[in-house]
Amino acid sequence: MKLVLIAVAYLYLTGYGVFRYFQAEVRMRDCETYVIFPNSPLGKLAYNVWRPLTYADATLTNMRFHIGAHRELTS
Repeated sequence: MKLVLIAVAYLYLTGYGVFRYFQAEVRMRDCETYVIFPNSPLGKLAYNVWRPLTYADATLTNMRFHIGAHRELTS
């Protein structure tokens, strides 16, 4: 049982880390890095499942999180 819990925790953390790596982008307007979750049912599910990690991540790294692409203002 303990091994199963360790495996689940490993998959949870690794999945988040991989997603974060590939979905991070710098917003031109404020030069901040955001992890962009897709604006889809699966993206919203991922956002909610990984929400506890995003709070810790934001506190430790100042990373920001967003569902759906940012709308950039044009000058």
